Amino acid sequence: MAETEAEIKARKERERDELYALDISGVEWHCAPGTEEHEERVEIAYLPGGAVAMRSSLDHDTVLRYTEAEWRAFVLGARDGEFDLEPAPGEGGAAAKE
Repeated sequence: MAETEAEIKARKERERDELYALDISGVEWHCAPGTEEHEERVEIAYLPGGAVAMRSSLDHDTVLRYTEAEWRAFVLGARDGEFDLEPAPGEGGAAAKE
């Protein structure tokens, strides 16, 4: 039997609440290789159940958490170019032509 919209919403809220209730004080943070310690970079930590936490290297207090499904959707979207940035005006590319 398929979940109703209300059941899906309730499940997602429950998953989010459980994810943010996790104590992540001892997790190991990872960042892209080749970045300097003083440079701002994205750091991620792997959490139980395939979930992921993400923060800025310059702001350790703000941590976003994603379920395994959310993280998978983000990574696949990034690989497909969904989040590619348009060049700013004056830098060439499609945005400069508008």
